[in-house]
Amino acid sequence: MNAIDPRPVYTRATEQAAALIRTVRPEQLDGPTPCTEFDVRRLLSHMVGGTLRIAVVGEGGDGMAVHPFAEGVEDAGWPEAYDEVRTRVLKAWEPDERMDAPVRVPWGEVPGWQALSGYVMEIVTHTWDLSEALGHPLPLDAAPAEFALATAERVLPATPRGGDTPFERVRPAPEGAGTYARLAAWLGREPLSRA
Repeated sequence: MNAIDPRPVYTRATEQAAALIRTVRPEQLDGPTPCTEFDVRRLLSHMVGGTLRIAVVGEGGDGMAVHPFAEGVEDAGWPEAYDEVRTRVLKAWEPDERMDAPVRVPWGEVPGWQALSGYVMEIVTHTWDLSEALGHPLPLDAAPAEFALATAERVLPATPRGGDTPFERVRPAPEGAGTYARLAAWLGREPLSRA
């Protein structure tokens, strides 16, 4: 493997996501998120479903056959559902040989380290989405966002966007913006209006 091992940062990113998911209150589930097509409940469903997909990929299965949304989870069950799938991912990707093995993900067939790096970007971005939706109940760790931003800038050019690319046009980041805000801007997201 000739790249940075994404497993430690993925572990940190999922620990952070799990902690944030545990803060969700029932009255927040129908609230908006920066991912405009998702309310908080649908975002949680996607975080769990997307994590299950990368678990199946790491186990050598067909992740593309996994629906990237979890259905049938009770409102109070999101923390347990996420912990279960993230633990499965960590176990699946533990063997070193998984890093170089070719795997199929939504953006093509890539070495395992590239696939897992992409899923670091996804979970970190959705963690920011959720944090923004919840009013930032916990401080976010900058290290996963730095890795995610470097990945995003490498694999998602500023143009073209649209079509099969599930990201809006790059937005300017505010002056002095932190890593999460710069990542969100690169992926075309805007903070929620609190007016």
